[in-house]
Order: sequence, then structure tokens, then C-alpha cells
Amino acid sequence: MLPQIRHPAKGIIEDDRTPTLIFLTVCTAARRPWLANPHVHGTLVQVWRSATHWEVGPYILMPDHLHLFAKPGCGSATFDRWIQYWKSMFTKRIGNRNLRWQSGGMHHRIRPWEGAEAKRDYMMMNPVRAGLVARPEDWPFRGEIFHNDEWW
Repeated sequence: MLPQIRHPAKGIIEDDRTPTLIFLTVCTAARRPWLANPHVHGTLVQVWRSATHWEVGPYILMPDHLHLFAKPGCGSATFDRWIQYWKSMFTKRIGNRNLRWQSGGMHHRIRPWEGAEAKRDYMMMNPVRAGLVARPEDWPFRGEIFHNDEWW
């Protein structure tokens, strides 16, 4: 179970000396299990492809939360504003007001001395730990939209 954070740190501090890579967790409202669905998955991918102020790298959808990595794209939207934007676009496109998000999200900038691999492995093992599949590659609600070798 993910911790409930009422007021996560706002903003992402960018540093020109190192690539910016953010790990994000977003939950559904009341942790309702509606995310692991082909239509939801396809809609999120469409929205993320068009919301390019930040680019989504590897991601995974669990029934009641998602994890993703993101890096700056084209534009100047803050990370928090970008989250609000794609949630709003998703809600409009999906057309179902019962599919609601928890406000905000929990994000963490991967610092130069940290390895993103551990967070990526944690993220990809989620469906195995939850007993949904035997192997991470069997989980259909995952992917990578914008590939970037420098992250790993």
C-alpha cells in the first residue's frame, strides 16, 4: 500500500549539470481499481503523447495507481501543472466522471547519486508482488512512450 501524502513537495528543481528525471506515483480517488483496463491504458497513452511539456518514459498502470518516469519535453509547464493538465485531458477524453483521480501526485527527482534502475525495477515488479502475474513482462498495462538511453 502506498503512503498517503497530503502535501507533497511542490515543483521540481532543474540542474543543467545533470539530466532531469522524475519518478511519479498517481493514485485513483479512494484507490478505486479502474486503471488496469485496455481503454483507460490507450487513452492515457494518447494523452501523454500529446501533453509534451514533460515526456513519459517507462510507466506501469496498476488497478488503483500508476508509476511513471518523466523528463522535460518542449514547453515550460511545471511538473505539477503538467500532472493537472494530463489528468484533466484524460477525464475529458474518457467521458466517465466516475473515473476520478486523487489530487496531486507524489514525485521524486532522481538525483545524480541515485540509481533510477532500482525505482524502475520496483515499478515493474508491482504486478508480480500484487499477485496479478507471474512475470513482469506478462502485465499488459505498461510501456514506454519516449525512450531515453541516458536515464539508465
